[in-house]
Amino acid sequence: MPDTILVVDDEQHIVDLAKMYLEQDGFKIDTANDGKTALNKILNATPALVVLDLMLPEIDGWEICRRVRAESDVPIIMLTARSDDIDRIVGLELGADDYLTKPFNPRELVARVKAILRRIEKRGAPAAPVAEAQSLIQINNLTIYPDRRVVMLDGREISLRMKEFDLLVMLAENPGVVFTREKLLNVVWGYDFAGETRTVDVHIAHLRHKLAGMQAQLETVWGVGYKLES
Repeated sequence: MPDTILVVDDEQHIVDLAKMYLEQDGFKIDTANDGKTALNKILNATPALVVLDLMLPEIDGWEICRRVRAESDVPIIMLTARSDDIDRIVGLELGADDYLTKPFNPRELVARVKAILRRIEKRGAPAAPVAEAQSLIQINNLTIYPDRRVVMLDGREISLRMKEFDLLVMLAENPGVVFTREKLLNVVWGYDFAGETRTVDVHIAHLRHKLAGMQAQLETVWGVGYKLES
């Protein structure tokens, strides 16, 4: 049964373009042209992923993100016609997983959809047998169990979203190593760098907030990228 992708945009030509390319890759497509319809479909029809325009009639994309995240962890790729960072940052802060600025290359949209769904499939895969289970990562008062996707800080479990967890593991497996934003984007998000490195910055900010009290430091190396320093 193919995954159902919900494409939400009030511009019909955008919906048609995304639908055509996603269907060519075997996805089943549902659509909505306004925020009210979209919200109802997200919460009741449970699509595998949502491609969501921010500027929508009735209910805008930011409010949809806020309401959906109160009830669901469905992946969301935002579409925005604006070039201002603030739109993207607010959307990511509200829980969107990724974003594309319109006009976008439909092949890039397909690549990002596939990358996110691969991550989810990997996350839901059965854990390895005990003898082959991946070792825990211990850095000061932070403990990570990669095979179980569990993070503990001072003995209490920290809830991280999919990309936050993958980003933390990438840095924790290589303490002291500086990674460029482009490299993190490529490895964690699963597609080639396309100039959208602000996504990494926002997720690093989320990790710093959620891991407050961590003895290791998520350090910014100005002009280069990030590292986790014990």
